Amino acid sequence: MSVPSIELNDGNKMPQVGFGLWKVDNATCADQVYEAIKTGYRLFDGACDYGNEVECGAGIARAIKDGLVQRSDLFITSKLWNSFHDAEQVEPITRKQLADWGIDYFDLYLIHFPVAIKYVAPEVRYPPGWYVDDAGTQIEHSKASLESTWKAVEQLKKKGLAKSVGVSNYTGALLLDLFTYAEITPAVLQIEHHPYFTQENLVKLAKERGIAITAYSSFGPASFIECDMKVAADTQPLLQHDLITGIADKHGKSAAQVLLRWATQRGLAVIPKSNDKKRLAQNLDVTSFDLAEDEIQKISDLNINLKFNVPTNYGIPCYVFA
Repeated sequence: MSVPSIELNDGNKMPQVGFGLWKVDNATCADQVYEAIKTGYRLFDGACDYGNEVECGAGIARAIKDGLVQRSDLFITSKLWNSFHDAEQVEPITRKQLADWGIDYFDLYLIHFPVAIKYVAPEVRYPPGWYVDDAGTQIEHSKASLESTWKAVEQLKKKGLAKSVGVSNYTGALLLDLFTYAEITPAVLQIEHHPYFTQENLVKLAKERGIAITAYSSFGPASFIECDMKVAADTQPLLQHDLITGIADKHGKSAAQVLLRWATQRGLAVIPKSNDKKRLAQNLDVTSFDLAEDEIQKISDLNINLKFNVPTNYGIPCYVFA
């Protein structure tokens, strides 16, 4: 199955459709990654905070050993967690993550959230999560500035530990601030993006600056219901929305394919996941058909500026999106 690539502002190319590794269970992660590679996925979107990077690496190592792919065929993304924002911690944790994956470089490395919290050593607790204490009751912020963290991330690219670097969950204001001090413009901005939360002006700003966008949680509340998030449980599921299912029936596609095509047809990359072989293949096949312009607009008109991935929605007292 052919998947188009997005050319990044540094000349590197990123597949437009990838496999998201958030909430992929450790017990099945290696097999899921291996099966995704067999299906045709080449982009894998991971993070320190997901707690499954060792297993992801095992799946990739198996696929390479079996001759399914070479390392150069893959585009592997990971992210810098909040507790490693202090400049002197950026390279060491990146090297640990590379070792966990069993690779020499990341194709893309992102700042996960625009907030710095107190360092917790990997040998004490890993991944460290949001809290500084083991009981999970106390958040302490670090004094690391986003500028100092970005400067350290730029060094990862210069040293070849990451081919491209970028940011995740940044707002327009934070991007505009970053442009004042960045020597290297982010290649990618990864954001929550679905019909209930379209972030049109942020998308416009990124495109104007040549920054590619990766959309996560493309199915809206579906990603968060299992997190016991009340706002997600109280929101009409996009996968069952009459507008989405009607368009899907018209095109002979699944509701998930329509939601992913709505994003890819507008130039965004997507990173869905599934452990079902049929849906795995369907989610990859989201660039071979086109929605009508009025269908795209109707889906966009579902926007209600509803963001799910907010720490306080999980009961975490971090007000980064206040």
